[in-house]
Amino acid sequence: MYAIIETGGKQYKVSENDVIHIEKIEGEEGAEVTFDKVLLVNGKVGSPYVKGAKVTGKILKQGRGKKIIVYKYKAKKNYHKKQGHRQAYTRVQILSLGA
Repeated sequence: MYAIIETGGKQYKVSENDVIHIEKIEGEEGAEVTFDKVLLVNGKVGSPYVKGAKVTGKILKQGRGKKIIVYKYKAKKNYHKKQGHRQAYTRVQILSLGA
């Protein structure tokens, strides 16, 4: 059994005991979080969301990803700019799927 949830502008296919990395959400490590934007669960498709469906999870870690380098450059104009970025994420373990 699986569900498709929406969070942080992205969609994730999850089932029980899955561990997923999502865009950062507020909460302490060990806290429970509820996702109510469920697009599909138990074969039921919502329009756009399934009414009364909830997916619960537990926050395992708040972290930041690997650094990426953003380098802007204009040829023949003596312009270049180097910038780094680390995307914040939340690691969540899915506890239950409810319809």
